[in-house]
Amino acid sequence: MNNGNRQNSTNINWYPGHMAKTRRQIESDLKIIDIVIELLDARIPIASQNPDIAQITKRKKKIIVLNKCDLADEKQNQRWVAYFKKKGIPAVLTDSNSGKGIENCIREIEKVMEEELQGQAQKGRVGRKIRAMILGIPNVGKSSFINRISKRTTAGVGNKPGVTKQKQWIRINEKIELLDTPGVLWPKFESEEVGLNLAFTGTIKEDILQRTEIAYQLIKFLLENYKENLCKRYGITEQYIEETLEQEQAENMNIYEIMLEIGKKRGCIISGGNIDDEKTARIILDEFKNGKLGRITLEMAR
Repeated sequence: MNNGNRQNSTNINWYPGHMAKTRRQIESDLKIIDIVIELLDARIPIASQNPDIAQITKRKKKIIVLNKCDLADEKQNQRWVAYFKKKGIPAVLTDSNSGKGIENCIREIEKVMEEELQGQAQKGRVGRKIRAMILGIPNVGKSSFINRISKRTTAGVGNKPGVTKQKQWIRINEKIELLDTPGVLWPKFESEEVGLNLAFTGTIKEDILQRTEIAYQLIKFLLENYKENLCKRYGITEQYIEETLEQEQAENMNIYEIMLEIGKKRGCIISGGNIDDEKTARIILDEFKNGKLGRITLEMAR
């Protein structure tokens, strides 16, 4: 993976007690499950993949659902599908808001289970439903995905992590029933990159973070990988960016200056003509999450 070089100064810790309880429940429920549907954020397929869950589901059939693909770089979407295919795991691109890719998910579940169901039928076990479990970290769009795939409102949907509260079975069609589970993070992030990517996409609540630091890190990444998107959204020129970055001062001050220029463009001016960097940070992060900066992938597939 290649995410560019970012300044690793943000300390992020997140593991509420209910998530440990959820993990234990998942381990217990897996005994009655045929196939696992792991829902990932297409913008951060690695950061949104819980390594604990990967470990406890490794003996189960699995498909990967790359959700929010409409917000991610289209070329990277295809590369991620190929990445998981090389690992022997089918991957499907979805946008739960529009319903794109949902039918492909259903077909892929049936395809993965086809051979096993045929074997059961030969033994006289006909008509048994496929029991699938859906797993995903908070804020990956799991509730919206469930509402789409079941064609009805069945799960609580919200912007805050951990809205889905309890286990429930959902009928998908005459062949498949789905077990929903609460979103679960893991005790310790493997790297600062993972923590930042989860912060950028809103998985970690902003009230436990330094918002200006997170926005600064996002601006740094965008300058390295999606400069045109930044220029187009905020009306700044590449020439201005180049001249600012070449100033003889610390790189972080140059990048912070660009961030303040964005705040100025957005009218985040307070008394004395100063820029409100907290308000600026909030605007940048919200507009990224809502796709207003264009289709951006934070983790690049090789």
